[in-house]
Amino acid sequence: MQTTEKINAMTIDVEDYYQVAAFEKVVSPQDWEQWESRTVANTRKILQILESYRVKATFFVLGYEAERRPELVREIAAAGHEIGSHGYAHQLAYKQSENVFREDVRRARKLLRDLSGQEVLAYRAPSFSIGKRTVWGRRVLAEEGYKYDSSVFPIRHDLYGDPDAPVEIHPVETEAGTIWEFPPTTVSFFGKKIPTGGGGYFRIFPYWLTKMMLNRVNQTRPFVFYIHPWEFDPEQPRIVNAPLKSRFRHYTNLKKTSPRFQNLLQSFRFAPLGEALENWRRAACSLILSKNQ
Repeated sequence: MQTTEKINAMTIDVEDYYQVAAFEKVVSPQDWEQWESRTVANTRKILQILESYRVKATFFVLGYEAERRPELVREIAAAGHEIGSHGYAHQLAYKQSENVFREDVRRARKLLRDLSGQEVLAYRAPSFSIGKRTVWGRRVLAEEGYKYDSSVFPIRHDLYGDPDAPVEIHPVETEAGTIWEFPPTTVSFFGKKIPTGGGGYFRIFPYWLTKMMLNRVNQTRPFVFYIHPWEFDPEQPRIVNAPLKSRFRHYTNLKKTSPRFQNLLQSFRFAPLGEALENWRRAACSLILSKNQ
């Protein structure tokens, strides 16, 4: 039984376990081909679960993965899901120049559009790495044809985040036009923003706490949930020389991801990011009109 009428955004960041930014100091992109790929099998686990609950999602596919596993992109699109861009090389945006970033997002968008047959309008930066250090980021996205983004995490974190960024869905005006930002979800407790709604936070926090926080968010706005295919894979190879903190974040409660994810799908309404955003915009316009009558 659904606990809320808000339509939230379900998003999947399609990347493999060895490509995460937290492991970049011990696994360089030049070595990626040496690792066992588990992207296809793990993404298919998610596709099967979503199909069983009749939920559509936005799959932010890494261009590197799409180029090597084109059949997976076609499979995701054929199942009726939205294809979004996760960039091409999974490099942190704030470590790139504006021109390198532009080439990365352009290459990924063209590749994903050609493979899926869809217009690719949604973008999420690797490790939410758009923020104060990349003031040009969303202008470049707008110039390259993207219409909405989910990259600016309004928290303070050692790898990402802009604690001063808005927590609500909002338009960002650029010289190239408007791009809508749908931020990763946070909840405020005693003046502190607590991240919730995805990734390691979903696995490390007890599920009852996650559900409580997301219900609180849904009292006023929709939330965006995110997860990675490797989080459904407790048998993945271990990267033992990674920093302890990174290993804790990456490997904690992998066995709990699938049952928790299914509980989540039973408790909240979800749609692809583009659809959830449009639904929110229609509701906001209706509210403004009703107040003006």
